[in-house]
Amino acid sequence: MILDKIKSRRSVFPNQFNTEPISKDKIVTLLEAANWAPNHAKTEPWRFKIFKDEALELLTEILRSGYTKTTTPENFSELKLNKSIEKIMQSGAVIAICMQRDPKARIPEWEEIAAVAMAVQNMWLTAGELGLGGYWSSPGFISELTDELQLSAGERCLGFFYLGSFSGPANEGVRTPIEDKITWK
Repeated sequence: MILDKIKSRRSVFPNQFNTEPISKDKIVTLLEAANWAPNHAKTEPWRFKIFKDEALELLTEILRSGYTKTTTPENFSELKLNKSIEKIMQSGAVIAICMQRDPKARIPEWEEIAAVAMAVQNMWLTAGELGLGGYWSSPGFISELTDELQLSAGERCLGFFYLGSFSGPANEGVRTPIEDKITWK
């Protein structure tokens, strides 16, 4: 049942990934699942930039540049920067999750952001089916990476999906009861 799949979806962090490489076919399967997310006015706003193999080094330089140019000297933390770089290098691939705004602005921007989030949920569910783990993270300076990520006009990056092979077990999920979040009228 699909509800069981949804309930078993978990964030899997780079330090939990194993070293098994991720095939291009698996990544394409994830993105094909993402491509079928619901979206208003058929704008299909999701865009993805894949960093894999040698391109992971490029992403570390992009993050280093973004962090360095947006962090004041008194707030700069070599430890924090190195942890960000380590997450990249522990991953089999990192996917920049981007949103291309409808040039006609026919619908509110938040709906396009929500459509991208639904695309990522489809990726997450598919990752579990393929024996992959992943998690979505957005550094505070994400909006400063437009040039480094070579984003198009109207495109913005919403974060990075860290992806890796994973052989479990997944952490147990915890949610408060749905009844606590419902008001019947």
